[in-house]
Amino acid sequence: MPQLNQTTKRLLIWVTVAVALGAVFMAYIRPEFMVELANQIWLCF
Repeated sequence: MPQLNQTTKRLLIWVTVAVALGAVFMAYIRPEFMVELANQIWLCF
């Protein structure tokens, strides 16, 4: 695997943070979706 330079690492970190914040925002906007997702994950076990 090739080494990632500092700029690429920083970009990947920011993209990951943005996706996580978007998921949290979705949880507040549509809580029924998050409950349904949690139920589906729970049913896998």
